[in-house]
Formats: sequence, structure tokens, C-alpha cells
Amino acid sequence: MRTLTERVHNFNPGPAALPTEVLQQAQAELLNFQSTGMSVMELSHRSNAYEAVHNKAQQLLRELLSIPAHYQIMFLQGGASMQFGMIPLNLLSQGKQAGYIVTGMFAERAYQDAAKVGSVYAAASTKDNNYRSLPRLTDINVLPDSAYVHLTSNNTVFGTQWTAFPDTGSVPLVADMSSDILSKPIDVQQFSLIYAGAQKNLGPSGVTVVIADPGLFDASPAYGLPSMLSYKTHLKNNSLYNTPPTFSIYLLQLMLQWVQDKGGIAAVGRINRDKASAIYDTIDQSNGYYDGHADVDCRSDMNITFRLPSDELAAKFIAEADANGLVGLGGHRSVGGIRASIYNATSLESCLVLRDFMLAFKTSNPS
Repeated sequence: MRTLTERVHNFNPGPAALPTEVLQQAQAELLNFQSTGMSVMELSHRSNAYEAVHNKAQQLLRELLSIPAHYQIMFLQGGASMQFGMIPLNLLSQGKQAGYIVTGMFAERAYQDAAKVGSVYAAASTKDNNYRSLPRLTDINVLPDSAYVHLTSNNTVFGTQWTAFPDTGSVPLVADMSSDILSKPIDVQQFSLIYAGAQKNLGPSGVTVVIADPGLFDASPAYGLPSMLSYKTHLKNNSLYNTPPTFSIYLLQLMLQWVQDKGGIAAVGRINRDKASAIYDTIDQSNGYYDGHADVDCRSDMNITFRLPSDELAAKFIAEADANGLVGLGGHRSVGGIRASIYNATSLESCLVLRDFMLAFKTSNPS
């Protein structure tokens, strides 16, 4: 049993770790936010005090990602999974089709949901090798009349991550960046729409960030959509059409400020690379004891997936790691083994502790 104040090394895939500094600031402001006499959870979303939080979060995200001035930012609900349906509902007009690059479980779910709305096709897929790799850019087949092409930039379950993105020409590129947004610099202008559930790199669960070129919605389907499922509704109302997840957005704003204080995305990206290298080097130098799932050239810096010589050793690894304060290391059932999710708030120190545990476990448990 851990003490009330003991913090663990958190490798959960989401909801994931949050920086201690962010949690401490939220704790300090919990009862009386900026002399309002109430918690930010109690503020009216129409109040000036909350509107300042809302707009500050948008401003920080725009600055950190260098989002072009004409792109708009929305704070929505329903997680990234809601976007699997909203995107085709808003973009996939009759007579058009959409291409999906299927590289993992969530990419597959997005593809399946879009197929319920309209005509879709697989522009590429790596399902046949259990998503160990990503397609070569030259193997992606984008039909020129497509409404859009969708990809998942980082595959949480299987541990693969795009390092370069396809050039889709005049076809809009849409990306689910739930598990690697804000972890390294990107060129937002490569994409017409980016979406991300917050609970990995951006903050807590409850809010989904959507970044979009508003011109993308000019040719939205002619049939009427329910108000909450239309991007135009949220753009027109600055994501305040209904009550937003105010506390989640407040924590998102604190998280964005934390990234800025760390030196911005470039600085955070260098730390993330060091974190991943510490664990991948341990895998690569283990003489096969630790066997990575993802192909080396497709490895994710956010989700490191690997297996041990047996399922029994993997179970022992997870149990002993948890007993030593390293939690959330069980792999997804699709892959098995171990998964270390090392998002922005997981420290380099935590990754070095995991490295040392891996080395000691291998010595104590020869195969």
C-alpha cells in the first residue's frame, strides 16, 4: 500500500501522467480561482474569468504549434472517437470518397466508422503484419477525387509513429494526433484538420482539440447535421455553443503553459527523444531478451512496445515493476508483452528508472 503522498512512475497509455507542477497549481487554485471565490469548476462558462482561460488555451496552442492565423481551434467533447464520425459527416459529401491509411487499432476504427457514413477506401494498410510497420510513402494510393485522406500519426497500441507525412496534393490531409501532438515540432500547414484527445500529451481526459482550416467545411454535405455534430456550430460559437468541459480546458491551459516554460515543443521534443533512446537502447542491447514489436524505422517515441521470452516472464515483469513504483506497463491484448507510454509529462528520470529495472530484471530472470 502506497502512502497518500507517494508518486509513482506513470507509464499509463491514457489517461496518462500530468506534470507535478501542473497538478500543484490546480490544487492551489482549486477552492478559489484567481480571487473569484469559487473553483474554476464552478465558474459559468459565460463568465469573463472562464473566457480568459478558454482564450488563453487557444493562444498558447497557436503559439506552441505555430498554427497559421487562418486556422481555427475548437475544444470539443466525445474524445477522438467522436471525431471518427464527425469528420465524414462534415466532409464526406455524396459522390465523394475518403481514403484511410490503416496502421493500427484506432486508425481501423476511424475507417470503420467512416464506412457507416459514406464511401471509403484503404489508401494503404499494414494490418497483414499486425501493424509492426508503416507504409512507405510511395505505396500510399490516394485517389485524386478524394474528399480527404486520414491517417493516425502515432499508434498507441502497436508503438509505431510517422516521422514524415505523405504529400496528398490537392486532397486534404486529416490526422488523428491524439498520442503525439505537442511532443515534437510539426508543420500544421501540411494538414487541413488535426484532432487529438487531450488525455495523453495535452492534459486530462474530457476535451478534444481540433485544429482546422475553416475552408475545409465550405463544401460540407448538403443535408443538415445535428448542431453538436457540425463543425460550423463550434466555429461560429468559439466552442461555447454548449457548456464545454471547463476544468479539462483549464488543465489543458496549464499544461500548455508548462510546455512553453520548458522551452517550447523543440525543447520538449529533444527530451522525448532522450527518453525513448534510453529504453530502446536497452531493448536493442538485450540480445533478444526484450523483443520490440515495431520495426526499428517506425518506432514510436511515445509508446514503446516489446515482449519478453515468455508470457510468464512478462507477467512477472509487470508485477515486480508495479511493486517498485513503475505502473501502467501492461501491453494491449493485441500485442501482449509490455508497453511503456512516455508522453510529455513522463520524466527522463522515470525512463531511466525503467531502464535500470529492465537491466536488473534480465539479470535476475534469465530465459
